[in-house]
Amino acid sequence: MSGLPDRARVVVIGAGIVGNSMAYHLARLGWREIVLIDKGALPNPGGSTGHASNFIFTTDHSKEMTAFTLDSVRQYKELGVFTQSGGIEVARTPERMEEFKRRLASAHSWGIDAELIDPARIKELVPYIEASILLGGFYTPGVGVVDSLRAGTLMREAATAMGALTISAQTEVTGIDVADGHVTAVRTDKGTIETGTVVIACGIWSPRIARMAGATIPLTPAVHQMISVGPVPAFADTVGEITFPIVRDMDTNMYERQHGGDLEVGSYAHRPILMSPDEIPSIAESAQSPSELPFTDDDFDLQMEQALELVPEILRDERVGVRYAINGLLSLTPDGMPILGETTEVHGLWSVAAVWIKEAPGIAKAVAEWMTHGTPEIDPHSSDIARFYDHHRVAAHIDARSAEGFNKTYGIVHPMEQWASNRDVRLSPANIRQRELGAVFFEAAGWERPFWYGSNEHLLAEYGERVMPRAAEWESRWWSPIVNAEHLAMRDRVGMVDLAAFAIFDVLGPGAMDYLQGLVVNQVDVKNGRVIYTPLLNTAGGIVADLTIIRLGRDHFRVVTGGGLGMRDKKWFTDHLPPDGAVQVHDLTSSLYTVGVWGPRARDLVQSVTSTDLSNAAFPFGTAQTVEIGGVRTLMSRISYVGELGWEIYAPMEQGLRLWDTLWAAGQPFGVVPVGIGVYATTGRLEKGYRAHGNELELDFNLVEAGMTRPTVKDAEFVGKAAYLAQRATPPAAILCTLTVDDPTSSTGIRRYMLGREPITTPDGTFLVDARGRRSYVTSAGSAPSIGKHVLMAYLPPEYAVEGTKLAVEFFGERYPVTVAVVGSTPIFDPENARIRA
Repeated sequence: MSGLPDRARVVVIGAGIVGNSMAYHLARLGWREIVLIDKGALPNPGGSTGHASNFIFTTDHSKEMTAFTLDSVRQYKELGVFTQSGGIEVARTPERMEEFKRRLASAHSWGIDAELIDPARIKELVPYIEASILLGGFYTPGVGVVDSLRAGTLMREAATAMGALTISAQTEVTGIDVADGHVTAVRTDKGTIETGTVVIACGIWSPRIARMAGATIPLTPAVHQMISVGPVPAFADTVGEITFPIVRDMDTNMYERQHGGDLEVGSYAHRPILMSPDEIPSIAESAQSPSELPFTDDDFDLQMEQALELVPEILRDERVGVRYAINGLLSLTPDGMPILGETTEVHGLWSVAAVWIKEAPGIAKAVAEWMTHGTPEIDPHSSDIARFYDHHRVAAHIDARSAEGFNKTYGIVHPMEQWASNRDVRLSPANIRQRELGAVFFEAAGWERPFWYGSNEHLLAEYGERVMPRAAEWESRWWSPIVNAEHLAMRDRVGMVDLAAFAIFDVLGPGAMDYLQGLVVNQVDVKNGRVIYTPLLNTAGGIVADLTIIRLGRDHFRVVTGGGLGMRDKKWFTDHLPPDGAVQVHDLTSSLYTVGVWGPRARDLVQSVTSTDLSNAAFPFGTAQTVEIGGVRTLMSRISYVGELGWEIYAPMEQGLRLWDTLWAAGQPFGVVPVGIGVYATTGRLEKGYRAHGNELELDFNLVEAGMTRPTVKDAEFVGKAAYLAQRATPPAAILCTLTVDDPTSSTGIRRYMLGREPITTPDGTFLVDARGRRSYVTSAGSAPSIGKHVLMAYLPPEYAVEGTKLAVEFFGERYPVTVAVVGSTPIFDPENARIRA
């Protein structure tokens, strides 16, 4: 241990597994003058690391979280602190066995060795289990346990040996100083450290520490109950920590795992027990440690009965008693994901919070790369702290969503499943009309967006089997054939789509054009009124975002991007602002309302309520104009995410209802239908092969692979240009293709429809792996009603990216034949783009 220095390049607050990993990886990447602070004593300062059960299951439906976990396992193995035991997730219900088939597909997509096993095999692997109550299991041989405290010690020692780290245990942080929006110092009870960079790796205390700097980390401490019983006679001859596979009893939200001569039983099934970070007892007040609260027996009674059913041989043995029982605190977030990255409120203040032991070193490596180069190897977009809007940061939202999500820890969660708590937070001005039309709302960034409309049920009879009805319950959940009916009606006539969830901000100032020219890939030095679609890259050429920019004047540009990651995109723009003030970014998200009007009759509809000439000659594709509609001054942008003639129409939020009503009334003679996001984000998009961020567009893939290059590259320098030019000069390791499902009929005779993330294989089941070691999987899936096919998008190795190639997709334990229909960006529907340019 060393004394506290007056200055540091970076101060890492928190010496649990996350903080230790951060100190190590920053040192490995060349950082020096690192200070690691914790208020507790080392090696176990009293946070969640000290009481965690320390096991690691590797498969997650999230590609991002799986990647972090696999990298963490690699690091733990290199440190010599990982013991591989295998792990079995067991099923008591048929529904869980179906989920295991889906889980197996995710394992195959991410390259994890796993298999489904029957009760007899479970009993063979775990002799003390009561297999008669089980239907089967999901077995992953690579599961294991880690000594997280030893790992942290080794990481601290390594960073110290590099001459990079000063450690100060039993040091309380009392404040974080900020000047001009940037961290300047950390104050402690042992002195003040001047620094421009602070990493908050405090787990359950993170919100309290962030608040010292005027920032928010939206998580809540929550109780996870665990007991340890022993001595277990069956474990008497155990050498080391674990011999038998870890068991997760998924249908009861519990786990059972050997720990030397004892058995740990943990639960995520009890009532959500949340608390404020300010209510966590101090070290002096704690009987054991601040994160280990007294056990509440009543909350565990039902779980104990369920554990007795699964492992009666151990728990009913009178020689076995409860030796340790806690209400251990862990971090919950409103969406269940970690909170990573530089805070939006304070520059130089980084969050590495709500991170579990299973992914801590992998996340720390990524964040250290992010801090050093701005280019993490693993894409952390779903965990980026900048994803949160202001309404996500309030206690009511944090607590409601965290409580709702707690019991879903081992839950069967549908990819489209909607949150039930804290809804109706952000409402479109047309919400009242949409409710009258029977809209079924899905949430995005707090906005209630119609996914389909009950008023369109009559269209089912009009289009019959063309709506591609679904008989299987899983694919029918959170979906309606009305989506496909709306799609066909829009293609035949005209539809109106509420787009209030867009994030919109204006870029203004004498340096605006040069600033944007240096930030985005495509040319922005265009005539006023032009609409530019462009990706954004990081310096390594990874795809950060894709969005549209409208040039409204010499020094005035409007950025329109998706609502889900809108604040993340905004931070990217604001972080790159020039220091001289020549450019400003103004957030207009809550000021402007957007409605899309698309279809072959769109021009007829809008022309009927304006005197502006909307002919193709007067208002060509890819342009924007100010247009008066029914007494509302709007900006109309002639672009389309569904591949149809029409416009995005922007108006002041307070006039949005008037705009909707005007267009709706005018559309009646033309057969207008309200169209939900199910068409906009899925069916219409997929028929046109449009890429979506978070699906096709991630840091893992580049623009060449995505088929998004243009014939030339602009002369101006921009972020990522050098890497982009190198990518263009290199044959792609994979190519994004559109595939059609040839026959969706399952072995039971029911048609099945993939939803995304399923592995692509050869017809005989061989997984496709490209030259960079990436497996092929479905990036997006959905109906293409115009062609009567279910379509998939996937990156394929070049030798398979050939039109007509026969492949297969794995879905719920079966393989379905698919054909490569399109290689690259040519749409599968209207490939000449005649409709959009009509």
